[in-house]
Amino acid sequence: MNTDTRDIAALPPTAPGLSVADRYEIGRNRRKNVPRSAHADWQPLPERDMPAVLEATNQNRVAALVPIRHDRMAVSPFTFYRGAPAVMADDLSHTPGSGLMVQLCGDCHISNFGLFASPERNLVFDLNDFDETLPGPFEWDVKRAAASIVIAARNANLNTRDARRAVLMALRVYREKMHELAERSYLNTWYSVVEADVFLKVAGKKNRQTATAGLSRVQAKDRLRAFAKLTELVDGERRIINDPPIVHRLDKHEDEVRQWVTSLFETYYESLEDSRKHLLARYRLVDVAHKVVGVGSVGTRCFISLWLGKDDADPLFLQVKQANPSLLEPYLGRSTYDHPGRRVVAGQRLMQATSDIFLGSASSAGDAYFIRQLYDMKGSADLSQIPAAYLERYAALCGAVLARAHARSGDAAQIAGYMGRSDRFDEVLAKFAFRYADQNDADWKTFKRAIKDGRIEVRTE
Repeated sequence: MNTDTRDIAALPPTAPGLSVADRYEIGRNRRKNVPRSAHADWQPLPERDMPAVLEATNQNRVAALVPIRHDRMAVSPFTFYRGAPAVMADDLSHTPGSGLMVQLCGDCHISNFGLFASPERNLVFDLNDFDETLPGPFEWDVKRAAASIVIAARNANLNTRDARRAVLMALRVYREKMHELAERSYLNTWYSVVEADVFLKVAGKKNRQTATAGLSRVQAKDRLRAFAKLTELVDGERRIINDPPIVHRLDKHEDEVRQWVTSLFETYYESLEDSRKHLLARYRLVDVAHKVVGVGSVGTRCFISLWLGKDDADPLFLQVKQANPSLLEPYLGRSTYDHPGRRVVAGQRLMQATSDIFLGSASSAGDAYFIRQLYDMKGSADLSQIPAAYLERYAALCGAVLARAHARSGDAAQIAGYMGRSDRFDEVLAKFAFRYADQNDADWKTFKRAIKDGRIEVRTE
């Protein structure tokens, strides 16, 4: 499917003047062109070239860091899946499309949901990665999330029945939540927030203690902890600790880079709302370092910056991350934003219930970046050994959050009408999820063979 699209600001979220029932019927009628059963019929094309798609994603990365990216992806089928959203985007482009558009996360796997602090300093649960965000068919996010649940279940050594229960639960909750949101007012949907107490309920009695400890760790992961962990006092001045290859502080030979980053912050400053500008102006930039982040993001240019306010007790850390064109753009059309940083910021603000007060964008020398706080009470569930019952409830929570994120930009009534009230849509997408998880396993094995044969370079950290 290679359709023309525009950014979500240009897309009408509803059919104006029509009732919920009428819009529900519009969605239901879309099944005539693309029946729900069509979403299960995925098979790899004969000309599918997974290695070539992956290799293309390395083009705009720092070459020296690409082997580290490969090493992180090689750990398991799950880490491979996290590092290869471009492969799935290419595969999804050859599947039938519902035509029901929303703002997509673009890399909607289960590890891209997590906890972070709201501007009111409450701990909330939401989607938290928007590097690839772009308008597209709602089912693209749902399919990627569903497949990730199956892959995560296998990674935790859970059986097929447990994986099926988890993915069906996520899909059922997504569908039922969308029906619920179709009846709500738009403002009610917009203000809907999932706070940390829901995360504790999801854990259940057996895992309550573990979840509570996890929340405490996330709450402690703030700017003061980052200050203690990432900085040191050198000749009376506070500096970011040099810890290569993950953290590489700019040295005296990189004055040009330092000046460039400083000028980048000037354009970032202009992207902020006036009250945020006033707040940031109270801080002074003290130090900058390169940082390797994530799995799929390894190799993109990323910096961390240390700012100080009144004194050492008033630090601020801002992460500067390169924004490239979305991996979805070859299939869904180019973003109309003048640079990818603005695309990321706009998509995040549209999908998240609440966003970082320092979220902004910048551009310099032809490259685009988005900027946000580092260590602002961010955390996610440990999926490596998650019990089956916990995964099922966690998947349900992710399904509910994804439905709300999609309802903020798309027409919940039309999406609900397309899915229907029975479990037909759930069963179809669960079938797709298992098929795609099998393909991901095969792709990971191909990737590992290429590493063994020396065709793909890896380097440990």
